[in-house]
Amino acid sequence: MFAPLGLFKDIPCPEGQSCSLLTCMFSHKDLTPIDDSQNITSAVIHSSTTKHGNAASFGNSAHTMSAAADTNEREPKILKRDPPPAPSKAAGSGPNASAKSSPAPQPLVPSQPVKLQSLSRRVSPPPKPASTAVKTNAPTPAKPPPRQAPRESLNPRMLTKAPAPHGTRLSILTKLHAAMSAQNEKIAKDKDSKDKWLVLTPNELITMALDEEEKTARGNPSIYANVIKLRIVRFLKMTKEEWTTEVKNHLNERYYKIDPNAEQSRPQGFTTGLSAEAEIALASQLVTPVEGLEQFGYVTKAPSAAEIESAKKGVAESKGWEKCDRCGGRFQVFPGRREDGSLTSGGECVHHPGKPFYPPRRQTDHITGHKEAYYSCCNETLGTSSGCTRGKTHVYKVSETKRLASVLQFTETPAQPFKGPLPPVCFDCEMGYTTLGLELIRLTAVSWPHSKPLLDVLVRPMGEVLDLNSRFSGVFPEHYTKAMPYDGFQKEPEATPHENDEAEEPTLKVVDSPAAARALLFSHLQPDTPLIGHAIDNDLNACRIIHPTIIDTVMLYPHPRGLPNRMSLKTLCRRHLDRDIQTGGSLGHDSKEDAIATGDLVRVKAVETWKVLKSKGWQIQGDKLVPPPGTEKAETGSSAGRLGPGAGHKRTNASLGP
Repeated sequence: MFAPLGLFKDIPCPEGQSCSLLTCMFSHKDLTPIDDSQNITSAVIHSSTTKHGNAASFGNSAHTMSAAADTNEREPKILKRDPPPAPSKAAGSGPNASAKSSPAPQPLVPSQPVKLQSLSRRVSPPPKPASTAVKTNAPTPAKPPPRQAPRESLNPRMLTKAPAPHGTRLSILTKLHAAMSAQNEKIAKDKDSKDKWLVLTPNELITMALDEEEKTARGNPSIYANVIKLRIVRFLKMTKEEWTTEVKNHLNERYYKIDPNAEQSRPQGFTTGLSAEAEIALASQLVTPVEGLEQFGYVTKAPSAAEIESAKKGVAESKGWEKCDRCGGRFQVFPGRREDGSLTSGGECVHHPGKPFYPPRRQTDHITGHKEAYYSCCNETLGTSSGCTRGKTHVYKVSETKRLASVLQFTETPAQPFKGPLPPVCFDCEMGYTTLGLELIRLTAVSWPHSKPLLDVLVRPMGEVLDLNSRFSGVFPEHYTKAMPYDGFQKEPEATPHENDEAEEPTLKVVDSPAAARALLFSHLQPDTPLIGHAIDNDLNACRIIHPTIIDTVMLYPHPRGLPNRMSLKTLCRRHLDRDIQTGGSLGHDSKEDAIATGDLVRVKAVETWKVLKSKGWQIQGDKLVPPPGTEKAETGSSAGRLGPGAGHKRTNASLGP
C-alpha cells in the first residue's frame, strides 16, 4: 500500500463542507474560509524529535501543510483537538492584529499547535436529533418540521429470505422509483400547489421506494412480484390527491406524526349562481323515472299479503341457513340465540373487505400479458388467498322485496295537505348486519339546496346485531352507549372541545325502530317532494319506503356500461366537485357528509340543465320554470322537455339489453 497523504491534495473533496475528517486527503481550497474573527483550534502533531534533529517550520497554507505531511509520513501522528479558547475583546486591535495578518513561523515541537487544512473551512451545525422532530406539532404547508432522509443507494435492502433474485428486485425497484419520481415532479412543477412541502428530495424518494419494496417483500413474499407490479401501476395512475396522501402516510411513518387529513380544509360551500327558488324549480327536470327498473332494486309497489306469507314460509323451511355476504360460505342463523348463546354457526369469517379490481385491457397485452385482477384492500391477486380480514361471525343480506316486506312492510309516502309544498330533501342511510339481514342503523336528512340539517338519528334494528359494519357505516357500539333517546326535538349536534383542543364526536339521538325513523323522515316529505340520494334504492329499501318523486345521482351520472354497474359517490365527488369524501379510513363513512355531497352533485346537474334550457328560451319566474312562448303546455312536464336523468336513463336502458 502507498501512503495516500499528498497524492490527492489537488482533488476537491467529494463530501464538500459536510466532510468531518480531521486529516482529509482531498483538497478544500475552494471552500469558503472561516472569518478572521472566529478562533478555531488547531490540531497537534507529535513527531519524534530524536529522529529529526531539526524542527521544521510551517505556515497556515495548504501547500506548507502537505509538505509537513510528506516530511513526517514515516512517523506516527497523533491528532488532538484542543478546546476552543475564550474570545478576546482585543482580538481586532493592538499588536495581535498585526500578528494575525502575517503570522510568524513556529517550530514543530511536541504539543505545539499547527493549523490543519481540514479545519480551515466552515463547520455546519450538527443535525437536530430525531426526538426533536417528534416533539414538534403537526406540520403546516407554510412551515413543515425538518426531516433528514438517510443516504441510501437505489439498491434493494438485504433480507434474510429474499422473495426474488437480486436482479429482479433491482429492476422492480427502479421502475417503482421512476413512478414515484414522476408523481413527485408533478407536484414540484405545479406553481399554484399548496403542497410544496410534500415535494421529496432525491434521497427521500429513494428511501420511500426502498420502504415500499421492502414492505412488500416482507409482507407478501409468495406473491411479491404481482403485488409490487400492481403497486407500480397504481402509482402511475394516481391523481394528485392520492399521491399527496401516500406521501403524508410515508412521512408519518418515517419522520414525524402527520394526520393524513389534517391539511384537508373543510369543503367550501358549493355555489351555482342561481337562487334557491330557481334551483328548486329546476329539480322538477331532474326527477329519475324508475318504472321498469324493478329488476335493479327499485321498488314501485308494495308486496301483497300472499307474497309476504310465501316469503315467511320459505324462511321457515330453510331453518336459518344463509349465504355469507362476505365470504360466500353457507352458515346458519339463530335468532334469539342458540342454547350455547351463539347467533350464527360457521365460526370466523375470513374475507376480503375490498372489492376486486380488474385492470383494463390494453393493446399490448398479447406481448406483456394481461394484468391479473386483485383486491383493493390488500393488493392480493384474486384466488391466491381466502381473505385478509377476519370477522367474528358470518353475515348475510336480503335483497328479495317480498322477504324484506316480511320483516317490515313497505309504505308509500303519505300526503299531508295541511303542510303544503315542501322543499327537496337529501338523505342517506347506514346499514349494519343483524340476524334479520342488513338493517337500518342510522338515518340522516338535510334540506336541498341549502344542506341544512333536518334529521340525524341512530336506529335500533329489529334483529340481534351481528356486525355494525363499522368499516363502512361509521357506527360503533359506543355510539349507542352514549346516545340519548330521541325526544322529538332535533337539533344539530355540535362537537364539544376536548382537553387537547380536539373536537369530540357529537352525540346522536336514537330511535327504537326503523319504522320510527321512517315516520320522522315522512314528516319532511310530500309525495311530490323530490327525495335525493345516491343509489337511493338501497336507502329506500332499508327504510321500506316507496316514494314516487326521487332524484338518484346514479342515474344522473350513469356508468358507461349501464346498470347494474354504478359510479361510486366518492369518484363522482372527486370528478365533478373536486372534493374528497369518505376519507375516514377504518372510521367509516359519515352519512351527513354523503347526503350533502349527493345534493351538491344534483346542483351541478341543475346548472348544466339550466344552460341548455336557457339557450332554448326557457325562463324562471319566481319558483316556476316557464317554457318559451309557443311551446305546448303538455311539453313542460314531458320527457321531451326533461334533461339530465331522462337522457341518462335512455342511454342506460340502451346498454341493458333484453
